[in-house]
Amino acid sequence: MQRMSTQTALITGASGGIGYELAKIFAKDKYNLVLVARSGPNLTQFAGELERQFGISVKTFALDLSLPEAPSQLFAELQRSGISIDVLVNNAGYGKFGEFAQVALEESLGQIQLNITALTQMTKLFLAPMLERRSGRIMNVASTAAFQAGPLMSVYFATKAYVLSFTEAIANELHGTGVTVTCFCPGATDTNFQKRANTENSRLFKKLGPADAKAVAHDGYRALMKGQTLAISGFRNWLVTESTRFAPRKVVTSISRWVAEKV
Repeated sequence: MQRMSTQTALITGASGGIGYELAKIFAKDKYNLVLVARSGPNLTQFAGELERQFGISVKTFALDLSLPEAPSQLFAELQRSGISIDVLVNNAGYGKFGEFAQVALEESLGQIQLNITALTQMTKLFLAPMLERRSGRIMNVASTAAFQAGPLMSVYFATKAYVLSFTEAIANELHGTGVTVTCFCPGATDTNFQKRANTENSRLFKKLGPADAKAVAHDGYRALMKGQTLAISGFRNWLVTESTRFAPRKVVTSISRWVAEKV
C-alpha cells in the first residue's frame, strides 16, 4: 500500500552507498526526502531522478557535516522552510586506515567530529520536534566495528562504539514517547567507504568480501520501521558480533587486526 507524500525523511551521506540505497527505498515508499552530502552535483542529479520516478519532493543540501556549524545550519534552514522531519537517518561517517601514531591528527579529529559530534548534534536537534509531536524515527548507522577494538582503524572503531552506546541509552530513555531510535550495524559493505578509508586491499574486503549496499539498506529500513533498538545486517555479521562477547578481548583485538591488514 502506498501512502500520500506527507512524511519526510532526512538522510545524511546520501550521495552513495547505504545512504543512496536508503533514499531509493524511502522514495519508493512515498516519503518526501531531504538529502545531505558533500557532493552537490551528484546529489542534485539523484534528487531529480527520484522526483521523476516516484512523484515525491526532494530537497538537497551540499553540506560537509564535519564542519561544527553545519548541523545547526541545516536544522535552521529546514525550520525556515517549514519542513518537518519524521525520520532522521544519521548515515554520514568515515574512517581512515593506519596506525594511530601515523595517521594525521586532523584525520582522527575529523572522524570524531563527523561520526560522533555531528551525529549527536543532529539527533539532539531533530529529536525535540519529534517529542513534541510524540512521533518520529531515528536511525544512527554504526557498524559491526562497534563491538570490538580495531587496530589500524582505532579511532573509527571507537567512534562506532560511541554510536552504539549512545543510541541504546537514548532508546531506553525514549520508551513510551512515540519516538524510536535504532542503531544499525552493517559489516563491510560495497560502497565508497573503503576507498576513502584506504581499506580496499584489506583481508576484510579482498578475502572475506563486502555485502551489497542495496541488501544492507533493506535490512536497515526494516529494522527502523519495526522500531528495533539494535539491528545487525547479515547472519555472518551477527554471529561474529555475538562471538566477541565470549572470546578474550585480546584475542578479539588480534583477530580484528588480522582482518584489517592488507594482503
